[in-house]
Amino acid sequence: MSFFGFGQSVDVDILLNDADSRRRAEHKTEDGKKDKYFLFYDGETVSGKVSLALKNPNKRLEHQGIKVEFIGQIELYYDRGNHHEFVSLVKDLARPGEVTQSQAFDFEFTHVEKPYESYTGQNVKLRYFLRATISRRLNDVVKEMDIVVHTLSTYPELNSSIKMEVGIEDCLHIEFEYNKSKYHLKDVIVGKIYFLLVRIKIKHMEIDIIKRETTGTGPNVYHENDTIAKYEIMDGAPVRGESIPIRLFLAGYELTPTMRDINKKFSVRYYLNLVLIDDEERRYFKQQEVVLWRKGDIVRKSMSHQAAIASQRFEGTTPLGEARTPGPLSDSGNRQ
Repeated sequence: MSFFGFGQSVDVDILLNDADSRRRAEHKTEDGKKDKYFLFYDGETVSGKVSLALKNPNKRLEHQGIKVEFIGQIELYYDRGNHHEFVSLVKDLARPGEVTQSQAFDFEFTHVEKPYESYTGQNVKLRYFLRATISRRLNDVVKEMDIVVHTLSTYPELNSSIKMEVGIEDCLHIEFEYNKSKYHLKDVIVGKIYFLLVRIKIKHMEIDIIKRETTGTGPNVYHENDTIAKYEIMDGAPVRGESIPIRLFLAGYELTPTMRDINKKFSVRYYLNLVLIDDEERRYFKQQEVVLWRKGDIVRKSMSHQAAIASQRFEGTTPLGEARTPGPLSDSGNRQ
């Protein structure tokens, strides 16, 4: 990069030391597309080289210093340009001077804390990246490289089932049960719906997985609901005493772990929404929150320490399976 075509120009690249062996993970970009990035976990060292390739071999590159940074930041889309950094590490690679030939500078960020999972949502983005900067008087030369961080958790000790009775007085009374309240991202939701009283003509029943993204604080809180999946569990009118089984595989859907109050900026929660539709197209539904967590595919020896740290950060919740007294299902009141 040069100024009005005069002086030296340079190509900057960031190369990881273990690029050949490190796994990559797919991650959704802000425009909705997917790309693959190098995958890291909490506590892992990030090391590599910053490579400078001079385009004009007979000219010098004057600079005010060369540095590399490891940054974790949150960006709220309604407040663009105001980045909230929760990790910021800097390594100075060269003092002010000049570069006369192409060269590479080694860097290492040892056992870097990466407390949150990478996330791209409707209104917020949490990203980790390396940034190399050549400081110059007129125009800095900057190169960034994004990485993806996954947070691993161990199996929750308390994982009670969800049992609940709901209904509409003298019209509908059902009992539903899910086998657990906390599921890993490739888990299977197993449950059943039992009809105790049916006096309305139900023609269809489904379970939806809803992701609720919450951003902001206080009076400026904004909720964004996204229906991740719709799973039909019944087509036709049920009768009293009928039991409908549920088996929903999570691996086929784009899910993230549950995130609670991340850096006091945003949260991501998941709900199972039981929906009943009668013959007049009225919708009755009942939502129940479930906790999602990420289980490592293969926990290598080198990852055992990181997994232990991650498990300590897993936020357990109070059991969701306590029985409740029958109450009215929410009626959306919308007729198609």
